Amino acid sequence: DRLAAMQRAFAAGRTMVVTEGRDQGTVVFPDAAVKFFLTADSTERARRRHTELYAAGNEMTLEVVLARQQQRDASDQGRAVGPLKSADDAIVVDTTAMTAEQVVEQLETFVRERIHD
Repeated sequence: DRLAAMQRAFAAGRTMVVTEGRDQGTVVFPDAAVKFFLTADSTERARRRHTELYAAGNEMTLEVVLARQQQRDASDQGRAVGPLKSADDAIVVDTTAMTAEQVVEQLETFVRERIHD
């Protein structure tokens, strides 16, 4: 895949690279030293997305946001190339009850433990 090749070329020769995306740990960088799979309750994910959309002036209802999210998740989980799934060696972090700052702190702690900076 062309995009994955471009991402790998960008990371080549660098010792520390942070990327995000639904297939980064399974397709693009399967040998990464540290991989995370962030998850949250579907209702909480929809609430967060609804808040973002509302702030941008979109008045889509929470119910519509949730339905579209569930459709996308099902589509992404079932696709042939780069399906939405956790890498076997990824650290799964449930962010349902966490703020963005708490998530970053948790991820940083895991990285420091793995990398021993």
